[in-house]
Parts: sequence; C-alpha cells; structure tokens
Amino acid sequence: MANSKQEKSQPTFALSKENYKLLLIGFAIIVVGFILMVGGKSEDPSVFNPEIFSFRRITLAPLVVLFGFLFEIYAIMKRSKTEK
Repeated sequence: MANSKQEKSQPTFALSKENYKLLLIGFAIIVVGFILMVGGKSEDPSVFNPEIFSFRRITLAPLVVLFGFLFEIYAIMKRSKTEK
C-alpha cells in the first residue's frame, strides 16, 4: 500500500528551472541579434544609403540570431542532473 502512494507523487515539469534560465538567455541573444540589424535608413527616400549593407547587418546579426536559436534548442534538450 505504501508503494502505491509513493508512485503517485507530484507530477514534475518537463523542463527544470535551469532550462528556463537558459531559454531566457537564448531569447536575449536573439533580441540582441535583431537589434544589431536595426538602422541604416536614409532620411531622403530618393537617396541610397549603402550603410544597409554593412558587415554588422548582413553577416554578424544573422549569425547572432542563428546562434540564439541553436542555444534555444540546446536549452530545451538539456537534461537536468537529477533526471539522469
């Protein structure tokens, strides 16, 4: 009888507290990547501003966003130490 009560212990969440912290860090990385993409507009619509093709907006920002999404996948898949 005691074993059946122990088996009916409280349900656990799918993700641990550490996973949620990592998810927030990953979300912050993605936000930073999108912030890096901002800017480069021209005051006059008839004038071309080559600043929109800078290294920061074309290369660095998409890589930061991609790293953020990969970090999110890691945060979801990471097992807690107590689960092992």
